[in-house]
Amino acid sequence: MKTVKAVYGSRLAGLQEEVSKEAQNRVKWFDYYHSHEKNARLTCRHFGISPQTFYRWLKRYDPYRPKTLETRSHRPKRVRQPTYTTAQIEAVCKLREQYPRWGKNKIQVLLARQGIHISASTVGRILKHLKIHHRLPEALTNPISAKKRSRKRPYAIRKPSEYKATLPGDIVEVDTVDVRPLPGIAYKHFTACDVVSRWNVVEVYRQATASSAARFLDEMASRMPNPIKAIQVDGGSEFKSIFEAACQNRGIKLFVLPPRSPKLNGAVERANRTHTEEFYEVTDSDFELTGLRVKLLEWENICNTYRPHQALDYLTPWENLQRLQRKEVRCH
Repeated sequence: MKTVKAVYGSRLAGLQEEVSKEAQNRVKWFDYYHSHEKNARLTCRHFGISPQTFYRWLKRYDPYRPKTLETRSHRPKRVRQPTYTTAQIEAVCKLREQYPRWGKNKIQVLLARQGIHISASTVGRILKHLKIHHRLPEALTNPISAKKRSRKRPYAIRKPSEYKATLPGDIVEVDTVDVRPLPGIAYKHFTACDVVSRWNVVEVYRQATASSAARFLDEMASRMPNPIKAIQVDGGSEFKSIFEAACQNRGIKLFVLPPRSPKLNGAVERANRTHTEEFYEVTDSDFELTGLRVKLLEWENICNTYRPHQALDYLTPWENLQRLQRKEVRCH
């Protein structure tokens, strides 16, 4: 017994730099165990450990190899290996670089259009792989302010409760967003969003005036795929005067929201966020108005014919219009 104690005691004395503090404490268990006639229950009570824990470490311990008392890694011996290919990685990387604010679900739809059929979860794992290996840096954002200045309106005509939007063109929500890409430069972004088809028309002007809004109404009429029956706006002064007269001349109903009710214009408010985050904040432009309008028109076409919309079950507005037309034909 003295020999055993000496062996364990001497090994414990030389462990300060060899093993961790946890392993040193475990050596003390077995020093105590051998010095008390190998009484395992007494040792467990003395150190406050369970018999299962003690016997597990006793089975593992070699007194001449103190590192056998180190905590082992819990990592599985066989880990799941990636099932995606290099070609799929490159395809995901290319789409994400082109559209840095689009997530795994939208990218999965675009890959399927290219004949690459993988799940959204696999796309997410590829995106994580790219970020870990620093192949997917975050896009440099432009300091765009999306906060709209609130204006009071003394009189507002609310949408009648019995008026429901069931077909494309029944209600088109219109709103504006301040765009401040550079110090001293401020534009007004106009968005029109059909609440049924989610078709968007976007334009940018130097000022949000009634004249600008009237010109935007002309653009809406020419670029919307369906006749506009009603327009819903907030109480901004740009939607008064000339704009109201233009709506009346065209026979378009004009619904004005009550003050402080942006949630009632939810479709266009969400569209404004999309245009701000996915176009203005990441577009490569000197923000000269003429060139910006060209790029914005290209983005409008992407939104309506290429970008999957989560609200449409990842269809594009163009695909959604075709679906609605087929449904209408079947009903008749």
